[in-house]
Amino acid sequence: MAKIGGFNLILVAMAVAIISGVQVGAQLGGAVGGKIPIDDVKTNKEVQDLGRYCVTEYNKGLKMKRNPAISAKMLSFSEVIKAEKQVVAGVKYYLRVKAADSSAAVKTFDAEVFVAPGESSKELVTFAPSTLMRRKF
Repeated sequence: MAKIGGFNLILVAMAVAIISGVQVGAQLGGAVGGKIPIDDVKTNKEVQDLGRYCVTEYNKGLKMKRNPAISAKMLSFSEVIKAEKQVVAGVKYYLRVKAADSSAAVKTFDAEVFVAPGESSKELVTFAPSTLMRRKF
């Protein structure tokens, strides 16, 4: 009997977790799990600020390496040209960012940023040169 009761408890816990996730997803503007394209990227201040944040965090990571040649690799934010979001336990943004290097050459980067519920904290998950041919965005 204890095993059956424990199994029922697990099912109830899973149902509560699923319902809670759907409610959080609805509050954050989308279904839990699916990527949603962001249409107004160039005029969306939040998305542009997230792109700027990505470049700033990337540059901070370079500075931590304490290499004199690092300053040549530092980037200047230009703009976010494409964005998607995915509702998880917060919102994960997938951004295509344009940034200029020290020679003023503008390059494209793919970034992934996690924003916790309530936008109290964010974390740069990945930031790498865009490989348009290799990865569908």
